[in-house]
Amino acid sequence: MTRDITEYLRAAVARGGSDLHLSAWAPACVRINGAIQPIDDVTLDPDSVRDLILATLTESQRATLEQEWELDYALQVEDVGRFRGNVHLARGNVEAAFRFISQHIPELETLGHHDMVRACCNLRSGLVLVTGITGSGKSTTLASMVKRIADTHSGVIITLEDPIEFIFRHSSCLIKQREVGGDTRSFPRALRQALRQDPDVIVVSEMRDLETIRIALTAAETGHLVLATLHTPDAPQTIDRLVDVFPADQQPQIVAQLAGTLEGIISQRLIPRADGHGRVLASEVLVPGYGIRNCIRERKLEQIVGLMEIGHRDGNRTIDQSIAALLEAQLITRNEAMFHCRERRNFEVAPKPTRKAKSLWT
Repeated sequence: MTRDITEYLRAAVARGGSDLHLSAWAPACVRINGAIQPIDDVTLDPDSVRDLILATLTESQRATLEQEWELDYALQVEDVGRFRGNVHLARGNVEAAFRFISQHIPELETLGHHDMVRACCNLRSGLVLVTGITGSGKSTTLASMVKRIADTHSGVIITLEDPIEFIFRHSSCLIKQREVGGDTRSFPRALRQALRQDPDVIVVSEMRDLETIRIALTAAETGHLVLATLHTPDAPQTIDRLVDVFPADQQPQIVAQLAGTLEGIISQRLIPRADGHGRVLASEVLVPGYGIRNCIRERKLEQIVGLMEIGHRDGNRTIDQSIAALLEAQLITRNEAMFHCRERRNFEVAPKPTRKAKSLWT
């Protein structure tokens, strides 16, 4: 017998899952510690999946889905929690993925981040980026940084989100959360207006397009602290992505802005623990000093990793250095280290020397 959507969401959360997937001709599945598992053995037909999903939508959201064929939205389920939903079509069938959003915002110290991440929360201006693949914990890190700033500084924080995930309470800072599609029509429009709303900190849940990146750089350049996320795996590729989104004739100006305003890149990934109980954070932290800023200006991005390796006193740490520390602490396996690292040769075990056979004549 098919459950209703609340039962599926409750089951996903009860099992410690991060995401619930509803797909045609498959059972409802939950992602637990990175692995997909079926909730039960009931195969859902297309109509059942469609009915489950549409039951979570308002009339305006249904209209948007019919027009755009895709929809991002937030869902609050009583006695279960808050979810970020994405509805889409697959082979003509309505399907969806729901990400559970714990409303407990953890302290930065509990996430396993480098000390420099906390230092970034004390900045008064500049651009700080949190990057990583989907499901790497970017939203949690960003929320923890916002919470720390709100608790330790006085000012105005404006967040631009699609959709709103964590709900913040006013603290030492006044926090204004604006949702694309509900409170504003687009990221660029909201970001442009934010500059007129007396902000100290501007948080952009995702920098998706050229115009958003352009305005974010301008905001960082004019004395605001801008925190944002980007779907890139490491620091050098983050810089490359920011620049390459612009036409060639505009790139020199963007490179100059980026070299002057960038204050930090935190690139993170979650790696399964060696004991099988959950995942552990590995992170790359770029803190641009003179040498790295010069590499950005000259677009010599291939030199950045080397400068990060020798710039640990400035707070830099490469992903391989982070993974090596986790491996040494026996928190992850060597196989996982080699899968997630930048340079596999750093984690390969040197072959044992073979014993030379004795000659019959000696």
